[in-house]
Amino acid sequence: MARDVLSLGQVRIHAGSATREEAMKEAADILEAAGCVTTAYFDAMQLREQTVSTYMGNELAIPHGTNETKDAILESGLSVVRYDGGIDWGGEHVTFVIGIAGKGDEHLEILSQIAILFSDEDEVAKLKAASSPDELFSLLSAVNES
Repeated sequence: MARDVLSLGQVRIHAGSATREEAMKEAADILEAAGCVTTAYFDAMQLREQTVSTYMGNELAIPHGTNETKDAILESGLSVVRYDGGIDWGGEHVTFVIGIAGKGDEHLEILSQIAILFSDEDEVAKLKAASSPDELFSLLSAVNES
């Protein structure tokens, strides 16, 4: 069994807001601290964002690197940050920023699980109502069961 892609230390909640760049930097820093990516991954995220927005709908953005920057990924992993003050993500309102690093094709499975979760407005409401990183992590921990 592979190691969990999400641990409690990779989940944060902020009362305020951030810029898109600050949010991407935090997503990359969490992944880097978890040993999932190298310092080059933040640049890779920015490159991806310049090409195509990673806004997914339902207040979710999932910044990740480009295929050309796969060598910046050491292990598959996620970072989850909720910004209660919201982020202007290229004109879209974002509350959740989920940084994704996928080794090989693993990111596709992780992406599909997150997309399913966030396509359900009741689930999104629960994620927004979670009062602590612990509670948010427990709601998201299904991503570790793939």
